[in-house]
Amino acid sequence: MLRPVADGVWAHQSELLRNNAVVVQGRRGVLVVDPGLTADELTCLANDLQDLGEPVVAGFATHPDWDHVLWHAALGDAPRYGTARCAVDLHRLRSTPDWQSRVTEGLPPEIAGDVPLDGFGLVVGLPAGTTRLPWDGPPVRVVEHPAHSPGHAALLIEEARVLAAGDMLSDVFVPMLDEFDDANDPIGDYLRGLDVLERVAGDVDAVVPGHGSVAGADELRARIARDRAYLDALRDGRLPDDPRIGPSAEPGWEWVSDIHEGQAQSVARRREAAGTTD
Repeated sequence: MLRPVADGVWAHQSELLRNNAVVVQGRRGVLVVDPGLTADELTCLANDLQDLGEPVVAGFATHPDWDHVLWHAALGDAPRYGTARCAVDLHRLRSTPDWQSRVTEGLPPEIAGDVPLDGFGLVVGLPAGTTRLPWDGPPVRVVEHPAHSPGHAALLIEEARVLAAGDMLSDVFVPMLDEFDDANDPIGDYLRGLDVLERVAGDVDAVVPGHGSVAGADELRARIARDRAYLDALRDGRLPDDPRIGPSAEPGWEWVSDIHEGQAQSVARRREAAGTTD
């Protein structure tokens, strides 16, 4: 169900990964950001919007990860945007003959048969350097940064002072690094992404992360500090003192520690290869 975040802004959360779709009221309909995850959840979102009498007039994918580029026929055929880099990555994926099989193989087994791929990744890339979303609604600032994934961008709904953060600033996931493609400094890229988000924090009263709970302005800054501390420890080869991993992890989310362990091993290999193990 839709839950209000601010005047004219709602969130719709999935069950398995607590993905948050963000809905923004426009003049003739709504903007939908990162809808997901299962067919039933997407249909629920569409039904909620129908009950409000609001058609979908635009969509946005904050980055090209599978759980942020889903769609459903019930949401209509409005233009869906992403950054230029996001669109390039999705086009490259969809250009491979077996792309549907590749996507399906990476889905959580609990929902693999329930995730619709019709409309998957059909995102129009905004011109490089675009800072305003082209839609008939309140001003929405595109805040692109290098953290987590190629072409990642948060959206700042300026009048409502809400930040749709994509896969950043979560209270359930630790920072997840982009360790693929040409990412030579994934920790540095993530720290730079946090710097970008911190520069707009003064314009934000509520942040909606890609996964987890909505937070206010004070908690936004606390999450930035927590993510920086995690990354500093990861870079230095120390065990992070972080409530999202280890014994203090939220029940049912203990597997996030496995994500951390994988990242710690990858960072250690990079340090060793670079000769900086001391």
